[in-house]
Amino acid sequence: MSAKACRSIPAPGFGTTASSTPPTRVAPAAPPPAAPGSEAAPEATAPPPAPAAPTVTVLDAAARAALPFAVDLPPGFEIVTGRPGPDFRIYTIRRGDRSFAMVYAGPASQFPIYSGQMVEAGGRASVVSTENGVRHAQEHLFQRATAPREIHVWTMSLDGAERALAEQIAQSLDVR
Repeated sequence: MSAKACRSIPAPGFGTTASSTPPTRVAPAAPPPAAPGSEAAPEATAPPPAPAAPTVTVLDAAARAALPFAVDLPPGFEIVTGRPGPDFRIYTIRRGDRSFAMVYAGPASQFPIYSGQMVEAGGRASVVSTENGVRHAQEHLFQRATAPREIHVWTMSLDGAERALAEQIAQSLDVR
């Protein structure tokens, strides 16, 4: 082999000498200052986002009376609205910040959301599960001839006394 064939050839864009110092980064230059006597155009920045409208409204007695369903609320519980859709409403039954049950009122719910035995009784379809020999009614679907065509109530995933209370609330719901 000739000496010419053994010579290393540097990669494009690199020098022929090795350096142990890493390359330095250069910060981008700041925009030039405005000339005296001229006004600089303001930088284009997005305006701060507008404060979000409240997405939850606590229903008073009159608003609860206008709902397409009635439900027995234990002391300290309230019904709040969430963000509605174009042809449906979703309500949360809660005590403080703890949700116990949800109610959908609209044309077509996503019933069932829980797995279990389907039972039809009292004008509604219910999903009942059995855990440790105890039956739990987790959700109920009512169908109506007028809008809203379906009212679907389901319990939240709770334990102990709160779970029993959630089931009691959901079972007390009836359509108007």
